[in-house]
Amino acid sequence: MTQPDQTPYRDALLRKRSEILAAGGAAKPLAASTEMNTRQGDLADQASGNNEVHIALKLKQTDAKILQAIEEALIRLDKGTYGICRDCGEPIAPARLNAIPWTRVCITCKEKQSS
Repeated sequence: MTQPDQTPYRDALLRKRSEILAAGGAAKPLAASTEMNTRQGDLADQASGNNEVHIALKLKQTDAKILQAIEEALIRLDKGTYGICRDCGEPIAPARLNAIPWTRVCITCKEKQSS
């Protein structure tokens, strides 16, 4: 992939990284998790509070994984290996890179992983 071809992908990666960081993904600690987990209210209220903490934690974990993948993609851009499937070594389709610019594998290899 030539340098001009990489510019839209680099821009998309940097934009997504900024969005995650601006939203607090993986950067800020869980806000008031102890406050949500107090023993006030009935069992349904306590369960709801526990679910909210669990969901917030899962979202932070997902954001952290995406941030890591974005950083790795930026490194691949610098090394000249961006857009090459990690598993089979074939080029990743531009449509897939447009949809998920931090992807490491082509759609064929991803489908093999999922099955």
